[in-house]
Amino acid sequence: MDPTRSIKLRWLHGTLHDVGSDLARLHFSRFGSHTWEPAINAYRCDKCIRVCVDLAGVERSRIDLTVEPERLIVRGVRDVPEPTHAEGRAVQLLAMEIDYGPFEREVLLPALVDIDNVHAEQRNGLLWISLPLK
Repeated sequence: MDPTRSIKLRWLHGTLHDVGSDLARLHFSRFGSHTWEPAINAYRCDKCIRVCVDLAGVERSRIDLTVEPERLIVRGVRDVPEPTHAEGRAVQLLAMEIDYGPFEREVLLPALVDIDNVHAEQRNGLLWISLPLK
């Protein structure tokens, strides 16, 4: 499989998981290691399942997509978005809300997909994955 098409996603079931994800973000530390989950939108269409993953600032080469007949997994790494040296040295941190570091997301698919014909493309910071139904 083409490594530029590799990604991991998780389908969320129930409010408790959503609350748990939000609470996990409260532990966020600029100096600590953590794994975060990118936001997704997922759609069942006539002939495929389409998944959109919010991966602004993540280079294609740093995304790993794994597709199984009933599951999609997206993994990768996003660097810390910081001012460049040309912009001047940061002297004070005013806010840090953008997740960075390793991410992982898994989506359980509601139907079998044709893993040999999966297509993925990046547009405007979003990764679009098309999973044809079997």
